[in-house]
Amino acid sequence: MPLIDLSPALQVALVGLLLASPVLLWLHLRHRGAPVPERLRALTWLTVFFTFDLVVFGAFTRLTDSGLGCPDWPGCYGSASPLGAHAQISSAQAAMPHGPVSHGKAWVEMIHRYLASGVGLLALVLMVASWLAARRYRHAAAALSPGWATLNFACVCVQGAFGALTVTLKLYPLVVTLHLLGGISVLALFVAQAQRFDGRGLFLPRTVRTAAWAVFGLCVAQVALGGWVSANYAVLACRDFPTCHGQWWPEMDFEQGFTLLRELGMRGDQEGYLSFDALVAIHWTHRLGAAVVFISAGALAVRLWHLHEPATRRFAQGLAALLAWQFASGLSNVVLGWPLIAALAHTAGAAALIAWLALLLARSGAACPAGTRAAPTVGTAGFLESRSHHA
Repeated sequence: MPLIDLSPALQVALVGLLLASPVLLWLHLRHRGAPVPERLRALTWLTVFFTFDLVVFGAFTRLTDSGLGCPDWPGCYGSASPLGAHAQISSAQAAMPHGPVSHGKAWVEMIHRYLASGVGLLALVLMVASWLAARRYRHAAAALSPGWATLNFACVCVQGAFGALTVTLKLYPLVVTLHLLGGISVLALFVAQAQRFDGRGLFLPRTVRTAAWAVFGLCVAQVALGGWVSANYAVLACRDFPTCHGQWWPEMDFEQGFTLLRELGMRGDQEGYLSFDALVAIHWTHRLGAAVVFISAGALAVRLWHLHEPATRRFAQGLAALLAWQFASGLSNVVLGWPLIAALAHTAGAAALIAWLALLLARSGAACPAGTRAAPTVGTAGFLESRSHHA
């Protein structure tokens, strides 16, 4: 059986169209007659919502061991749904009752692919609509963000390619981790694009904005570490907290644990299985990274609060709430033995934290200090003023 079989690609895309069409119709009816930036902003935020859902459902797919529920791509045994592959799935399940292929896992995997197709379609519609609007209103082309929309669509396509590699390379840990990073990167980019249609700015002192960028980078690195933990099934390598096996510095093998080019569960030389000490090294590094993120992001929240602005205080409150959520869900994974709901909550919290920081940075990038010349607004009001001026 070929690992890449494009024959059902059109049918899978049509299922994605069916998922996205009611949402697009609702959006059209709700914002009919609204200014162009308002409609594009609504479409972008809708895409943000579905991208967030896709990231969380991707975690559900991984956590339920459904990543190879359909061992080919983009369909399932060459069919557009598990219904058409019933015989092949039954045969694989009979041969390996506890293996990676089952009817339930196949449906989870294909629903993930359908959702990805729906997000891809929304990104395509957003890109086309942005370019058409920019061409029609040339004087406001920068405000309509066709470049952002094109970049985001290209990133979604790259994500699709990583999804294919995740299957064809049999859950290769580096590819799985990069796939997660790609998902949260696309989410952050869509949030930044949505902010361009908003027009609201948030001035931050240079030191605070630099700190926000640093925290954002640390959070991205921590997500990568979290993906590496999950991809290597190292969550339960330490079952106590705050120590690991009763030690503050347990026995660890960093060389094996962070050898990137290796298959799932194997050593870097592929001549043996990954040692338990390597799994401990992966887990413990993630914990150390979590401590760094918690302290730095907490300090940023305090700094935002002390700016004494309502908007910055809202960002501080949101940041503090997300840090508390991540601490509680991460601790639950360890002490409760990695329950599915806690693992999903931890992934959702990480995605929300990245999106929140991306919104903070995008909004602060649209503002300038009082007394300086403001950047042209890209919000609805600014667009309407621009239209009137050029009429």
